[in-house]
Amino acid sequence: MFNNKFDSNKFKYGIYYAIAVAVIVFILNDYVTNLKSEHIKYSDFVSYINQNKIQEVQISKDRLVAIPKSNEGESNKVLYTERVDDPDLIKKLDTAKIKYGGVPQEDSPIRSFFINWVLPLIIFTFLGRVLFGRIDKKMGSGVMSFGKNTAKIYAENETGVTFADVAGQEEAKESLVEIVDFLHNPKRYTDIGAKLPKGALLVGPPGTGKTLLAKAVAGEAGVAFFSISGSAFVEMFVGMGASRVRDLFKQAQEKAPCIVFIDEIDAIGKSREGNISGNDEREQTLNQLLAEMDGFDSSKGVVILAATNRPEVLDKALLRPGRFDRRVIVDRPDLKGREEILKVHAKGVKISQEADLNAIAKGTPGAVGADLANIINEAALRAVKNSRKEVVQEDLEDAVEVIIAGKEKKDRILSDKEKRAVAFHEVGHALVAALLENTDPVHKITIVPRTMGALGYTMQLPSEEKYLITKEEMMEQICVMLGGRAAEEIEFNTMSTGAANDIERATQTARSMVSMYGMSERFDMMGLESIQNRYLDGRPVQNCSAETAAIIDEETLKIIKEAHEKSKKILKDNRYLLTKISERLLEKETLMGDEFIHMVKSNDESKGQNKEDESLDTGSHNG
Repeated sequence: MFNNKFDSNKFKYGIYYAIAVAVIVFILNDYVTNLKSEHIKYSDFVSYINQNKIQEVQISKDRLVAIPKSNEGESNKVLYTERVDDPDLIKKLDTAKIKYGGVPQEDSPIRSFFINWVLPLIIFTFLGRVLFGRIDKKMGSGVMSFGKNTAKIYAENETGVTFADVAGQEEAKESLVEIVDFLHNPKRYTDIGAKLPKGALLVGPPGTGKTLLAKAVAGEAGVAFFSISGSAFVEMFVGMGASRVRDLFKQAQEKAPCIVFIDEIDAIGKSREGNISGNDEREQTLNQLLAEMDGFDSSKGVVILAATNRPEVLDKALLRPGRFDRRVIVDRPDLKGREEILKVHAKGVKISQEADLNAIAKGTPGAVGADLANIINEAALRAVKNSRKEVVQEDLEDAVEVIIAGKEKKDRILSDKEKRAVAFHEVGHALVAALLENTDPVHKITIVPRTMGALGYTMQLPSEEKYLITKEEMMEQICVMLGGRAAEEIEFNTMSTGAANDIERATQTARSMVSMYGMSERFDMMGLESIQNRYLDGRPVQNCSAETAAIIDEETLKIIKEAHEKSKKILKDNRYLLTKISERLLEKETLMGDEFIHMVKSNDESKGQNKEDESLDTGSHNG
């Protein structure tokens, strides 16, 4: 392949060099001709005849060529002038005894045709190639190739990714291993009558590794890999997207066995239902894609992989078996998966032996592969900043905080009053969490402002991975969220804007309990909302009337009020502890979970001791 490409390039550039040489030769020829000839006016020509300076005159249709007599000290250039309507010209030449006749025919018809027609055509073609070639490079695509395929093609083993580079998605890898094995050993499957799946749709939230999985399939199979985005098919010219689809599948069948990967396929695969704009460009492109996926033979080894995080908007005809036979879910990794992903990304980073990646995995529930890769990189950057040769646990933990809350904002200086309010607010969250049974343990409390807007925060880390949450646990989560505002009310008897995010999250959780999880006695198990764009923002959509929505608001408010009162009661009963921990936080600015829990437990022990003393005193008095 390389030699053929080299020879074709050599031949192409050889033609360009030959054209350039031909142009230079003709230009030099004209230049030399101009050196030997000189243009004169007709009046001067007649004057030369009268002065007997002309030896011979050659007459053509449009000019007169005069060959002067060779005299020393004078120029011997051939003279020429325009032929004018002079009936006495021949008489003047005869009188001066000057030889005259027609111009000798030197140019052959072939040479004249080449000079007048072929050469200008070649020159303009060459200039056009040079000009449009430069524009193509600047624009990133061919000016005259609107309908051409723009997929990036990787040759065998060029993706540089295998299944060893993909962690935390074992189920997804298992679904794709069969495709790789089929491309390696097709006879095993064809002997029993099995057919290669035409396509697999990778579905999951952003950053979970869908594109990485597709590259790993190509790397494992060792076949050509076509990679293109769905938006590359959308053009302003009608029909261009469909043309690119045709060209892509034509190239894929020529390169078979191969893998075609279409990223963000929802750009062209949106449902045609309810489309009143007519037969637009996107619909034509989708129709062509459907036809091509039906038309090619999967036994040749062409596999279509596509990725999207919006499967609910895709056209039903695109999702049916025979087009995309498999839907591979690439979801957020669990605890074990997060630890494996951290290990993969830590391979190229110098990390201390004492570093505990399992603790980082526990502290990042809900994180995807891209988040975890970013955490490792942030930790490495922090280690370099602190002049360390390797990444330590402190770097990793700080990186998690940077991803969650942003960097420390050192230029934001709070007044003593605001600082005190923030301290009581955060301790209110932490204390409610510590004194309830079904909440996650407190890991850290800080009142250091962060760049993402937080003036302080309380970090809770789950002790175990949870997939189900009970009603009691959700109620206690809301109590923890409202604990900050409750602490402000108890200590300062006022309210501030610091609880805005807590109120938003608490309201959303309470509404979900009523409308989606059937945790309200008023509505029992009636589904009043459904999730739209599950893998993106997960925004709920109401499936009820306006009257029912008003009752949902009432039930949501009821839950929030109940949780708010419970938080206030807990903090009032532990007012001394709230003040004590807040004063300690004001002094140190950051409290780690161990120290906080120790203060809570020591307070409980002292309470227990006081109760025993009171009991003893009462007993002796009665005795």
